[in-house]
Amino acid sequence: MIPRHQKLLFGILLLASLIMGVTLWHLRERAHQRLLAGQNSAPTSAPEVAPAEEATLLVANDSDNSLLTQARSLPLPADPGARARAVLGKLLDLYADPDAAHPVPGGGASVLQVFLLPVPEIAATKPAGASSPEQQTSPQLAVVNLMGSFAANHPSGIETETLTVLSICGTLHANLPRVTQVRFLVDGQPRATLAGHADLTRTYLAADAVPAEGAHP
Repeated sequence: MIPRHQKLLFGILLLASLIMGVTLWHLRERAHQRLLAGQNSAPTSAPEVAPAEEATLLVANDSDNSLLTQARSLPLPADPGARARAVLGKLLDLYADPDAAHPVPGGGASVLQVFLLPVPEIAATKPAGASSPEQQTSPQLAVVNLMGSFAANHPSGIETETLTVLSICGTLHANLPRVTQVRFLVDGQPRATLAGHADLTRTYLAADAVPAEGAHP
């Protein structure tokens, strides 16, 4: 004959087993539902891509220290800041190519941001909150924020550094004519030079960085 305390213990174990089984079944069902929900929320179409447009690049050539105009078709976003970053990214991708005429490592990822701001002198003369048709054509200052690794690995030399800076300025002006001035940051901070020579503390006039094709900057 089975003692009473053993029957009680057996009953408790049986009840605990049943509870655990029901709990595991509910957990399995919840996991299955989450899996189905994740599959249903997956995108059913490819993300929208910016349409391809013709961009104008001012490409440096070390053989004769020139800037040459090249037309390239590439996706260009509508937002001016993103557009500026896209064209500069393509320019630096050309420089990172093994057969580049102006070899500079880093590529398009070296452009962290491009900020477009009103030219300070113009902004200072306008009342706060003023809105006019002139704002659609007023000059802009482009602030180009480069990665520290781009500056650290850039070939040193006054000519090669100047070509890089001027090609960036000229490319910005060619694709966004409102950009008349350009300044540079490196990792979000001011930097004295690009790689020991080209001055990054000054404001560059973008129009002056667009020489006649094949001319020396």
